[in-house]
Amino acid sequence: MNQTRVFLIFAWLMVATLLWMEWGKEKAAPAEPAQTSVTTAGANGSVPGAPTTPAAPGAVPSAPSMAAAASPASTAATAVPTVTVTTDVLKVVLDGGELRQADLLKYPSTADRDSAPVRVFAQDPSNYFVAQSGWVQSGATGSQNAPTHEAGFVPEGGKTDFALADGAASVDVPFVWTGADGVSIRRIFTFTRGDYVVRVRDEVINAGSAPWQGFIYRQLSRVPRALVKKGPMSAEQYSFQGAAWYSSADKYEKRKYDKFVDDGPLQKEVTGGWVGMLQHHFFSAWIPGANDKSTFSLATTQGPGGTQYVVREVGPGVNVAPGATASTEARLWVGPKLVKAIEAQNVPGLDRAVDFSSFSIMATIASWLFWVLEKIYGLVGNWGWSIVGLVLLIKLAMYPLSAAQYKSMAKMRKFQPRMAQLKERYGDDKQKLQMAMMELYKKEKINPVGGCLPILLQMPVFLALYWMLSESVELRHAPWIGWITDLTSRDPYFVLPLINVAVMWFTQKLNPTAGMDPMQAKMMQFMPLVFGVMFAFFPAGLVLYWVTNGALGLLQQWWMIKRYSEEPAKA
Repeated sequence: MNQTRVFLIFAWLMVATLLWMEWGKEKAAPAEPAQTSVTTAGANGSVPGAPTTPAAPGAVPSAPSMAAAASPASTAATAVPTVTVTTDVLKVVLDGGELRQADLLKYPSTADRDSAPVRVFAQDPSNYFVAQSGWVQSGATGSQNAPTHEAGFVPEGGKTDFALADGAASVDVPFVWTGADGVSIRRIFTFTRGDYVVRVRDEVINAGSAPWQGFIYRQLSRVPRALVKKGPMSAEQYSFQGAAWYSSADKYEKRKYDKFVDDGPLQKEVTGGWVGMLQHHFFSAWIPGANDKSTFSLATTQGPGGTQYVVREVGPGVNVAPGATASTEARLWVGPKLVKAIEAQNVPGLDRAVDFSSFSIMATIASWLFWVLEKIYGLVGNWGWSIVGLVLLIKLAMYPLSAAQYKSMAKMRKFQPRMAQLKERYGDDKQKLQMAMMELYKKEKINPVGGCLPILLQMPVFLALYWMLSESVELRHAPWIGWITDLTSRDPYFVLPLINVAVMWFTQKLNPTAGMDPMQAKMMQFMPLVFGVMFAFFPAGLVLYWVTNGALGLLQQWWMIKRYSEEPAKA
């Protein structure tokens, strides 16, 4: 396999990858179910309507109706008092049962200076996304003595505006529900400085004369975001959009919106774990206690903004004797996919929310690349130069292979006159020509396949880097120099793609062409242009990687040619 064929194979792989990604994007588009009824698997395996009595003592009951759970109109109709909480990184609007709006103050929606912050939770029908939590009383018939996410909790003390005070590490936002028979539940939301995790603690106080048993439920409900396509390689089009969950038994699992119903109901008994909704760069997840036993389920229903998708965990249950108290606590992540912050939670599998790839090997490579990139960033303080540094490290790691490649190519260039003579001698007899050239390779110790391995090894690195650059929120809107103000978007002036065309053209001129098939020679002439057009739509960070890699390869090849083929071998 000569260098020409390697480039042609690489180009074919690139085109095949683009076609596969485009097909995957079309398959991932959420389909609107025709039915308007609720389609769900409840915690007890039934379709939840009104709260029901458990089938057996201790069984987990269904949560309130999913139609009500997912409808912003129903929530608004109850006129539950809302509270606004502002920290250094979050601005949240919530009532006792629902976080209905959440702005990420450190993340503008666009690269413009006056851009509004990213809004993760929202109430408008087309972008509806909320986190909800309530209680279901076990054994209740008819009306139940428990608060739901729709009604029951009220701000304790009547305060409706909270802010993180200067120098304070956290702020507590308390709510309370008072039920019949002396039972009450106090819920405290704790917001911490610099943290995208909201701690939610429920304390059940039974001041009555009869035992009280209930189950807490937590869920995320949303309408899929409308994705704006920015060119054929828009990263957001290919990032995972849907629900994800983690259990110690089955590890990380996920389901796209269009597969919620098609892949069957979900009813999973889990200890610990987490459930979440993922999107490009951001996500939200409920994280119960590590030893809490709960049931994970999925649901869909129709709402004002279209199909709404729900991922839920029900449990744990509490049994509170008269005069006793019981408590349960969970964490709610609402924010960016920050690798270090996610790892700091010490939650098994939560790092998989940074969904680098559906293929585990690619996800692993991407994780390694990001780890190295992050270390370089700690030294240089710029993600663009970090990518350049990453290329240098990869080049050093692959130096033995690439040196052998360029040395072989330099020798082939030296023997171009002899190869041309062989072609003239054997004419159209390709079999004899190939035998003669193989004999020449053997005699002069030229390895014709020396260029294959280094370039083929670049393919998984290239794809892993694409997913890593696309998914890493740390690089979102990150500038490099001058005109490159966002490494995750395409080069606005196509400077890097044009530089790549020039690098490939000069590299092509250094490659030996003697004995090349005429059709291959014509295809090779168009390769720089093909790659230039293709890279015009790639993220600038990825093109920077490829340009740097190509430029270093060009210098290395030039040096090898100067060293090993100073004068052409005479025929």
